[in-house]
Amino acid sequence: MQITFELNNETVCLDVDPLRPLLDVLREELGLTGTKRGCGEGECGACAVLVNDRLVNSCLLPVGAVVHGRVMTIEGFRQTGAYQRLAEAFTEAGAVQCGFCTPGMILAAAALLRRNSQPDETEIRAALAGNLCRCTGLNMIVEAVQLAARRGGAPW
Repeated sequence: MQITFELNNETVCLDVDPLRPLLDVLREELGLTGTKRGCGEGECGACAVLVNDRLVNSCLLPVGAVVHGRVMTIEGFRQTGAYQRLAEAFTEAGAVQCGFCTPGMILAAAALLRRNSQPDETEIRAALAGNLCRCTGLNMIVEAVQLAARRGGAPW
């Protein structure tokens, strides 16, 4: 089936099974490997992308659900000023170690800051709850989001 959607601000048209997970299409058909395969069950957030400006787990979302929608992966988000502010805040706060969770964490932070430019710690923790980090723990990531918020980390 022909699937057309906007991906990182460009129109994409693919002939794929509409029930195939968006994660698989991004990684295998389009070569966008910044979106990670983690648990495959929507629990870890490694596969997080923005669909119509909302954070979603792409391992659970069939590609057919994004027809005529907007998908932003970490590769596309890297082209924004908001990414630069978030990346700098993550680095400064020591919120990156192995980097596996970082794309999902950055997109979760961006989605939060787009909705609420000055979230409190409770709101930050709630927004990041669907993303797991086994290296740094959540405290440094929360600090990074707070720092980015103070510096105007979104919108993009």
